[in-house]
Amino acid sequence: MLGRRFIRRLGWGLLAMGLFSSGCRGFVESQVFFPQRRLEATPAAAGLGYEDLWLATSDGLRLHAWLVPADQARFLVLFCHGNAGNISHRVDNLRRLRDLGLSCLIFDYRGYGQSQGQPDEAGFFRDAEAALAKAQDLAQRQRQRLVVFGRSLGGVAAVHAAALASQAGQPPAGLILESTFTHLGDMAKSLFPLPLLGPALSGRFSAQERIPRVGCPILFFHGDRDEVVPFELGRKLYDHAPPAKQWITLPGAGHNDTYLVAGPAYWRAWREFLDGLAGEGE
Repeated sequence: MLGRRFIRRLGWGLLAMGLFSSGCRGFVESQVFFPQRRLEATPAAAGLGYEDLWLATSDGLRLHAWLVPADQARFLVLFCHGNAGNISHRVDNLRRLRDLGLSCLIFDYRGYGQSQGQPDEAGFFRDAEAALAKAQDLAQRQRQRLVVFGRSLGGVAAVHAAALASQAGQPPAGLILESTFTHLGDMAKSLFPLPLLGPALSGRFSAQERIPRVGCPILFFHGDRDEVVPFELGRKLYDHAPPAKQWITLPGAGHNDTYLVAGPAYWRAWREFLDGLAGEGE
């Protein structure tokens, strides 16, 4: 969903952030989030049964979510999507997860789709917390094990959720990260190698500082032709993760075509990772 327009806008925006970082928090968010309000489809378009859900955040907003159940599912996947569009742009992905026998809870961050509010960094993490609480409740009631999945910027939300649950003594069964970066400073530095740019933004949207607190196995995917999040940043995040981790390079894959390029091998990796988690839970 992201292309040259995004890279150009993000690049110049990150440069401006580095030069004018003081007192410009709203400007940072305007260069990171690319929300779309209109829903283009629902899971029904892919022949999927689903339920509309509403999540309450700690600061009083309502977030829109879909629960796509699978019969006799062992796992519930909490899906933290990337920074463009909304949940309706992930219907094909939901279908493929359902085909693996997985139930899925996907939600829109504030300002996306039908969710209330406007996106910002603090709210982004609050939204992940609200989705985690709902996913934990659903998984417990359905006697399923929770897996947190995040793609791109959504990987930062997923790491936050998994770390929070782990610190509370309720770690998810597993965490799956795809095309995820370390922190905004590294993203900025990769586009504009200026000496002060990285440090000025290193604390923003940081998965790197949170991932050591994750207390479950982690599966990493990254395309070696990712044109948005440099491959090296995915590897750097992997290096900061706890020992129970696995790295999978997707040869020839960019940022938005991972499972399309990798084909069955991508979903085989999902299945093998989940089978390993199922074995641990027995």
